[in-house]
Amino acid sequence: MKDPEEFYQKLKGQLEETSIWPSAYLYKFIVPTDTTKIKQIETIFDNLGAVIHTKQSKNGKYTSVSINVRMKNPDHVILKYKEITTQVEGVISL
Repeated sequence: MKDPEEFYQKLKGQLEETSIWPSAYLYKFIVPTDTTKIKQIETIFDNLGAVIHTKQSKNGKYTSVSINVRMKNPDHVILKYKEITTQVEGVISL
């Protein structure tokens, strides 16, 4: 990712234009298969009523984590992205 802030500003604009808030939002992440990392992601979304699905890659090296959760506004969506990328080492946001 070149400039994270530029990416987040663009995302915020798109979210404001395409959704009426509060709204459901689907996060997708790829992490090296490690139960600790997956648990970290799940913990960040605790108490938000999130529906979380995980699926291992064919060789089991990576796990995709999909989180469907109702968010208050685009700022909250972006805050969660930032929380994940700063707290979970090796995570890739899709």
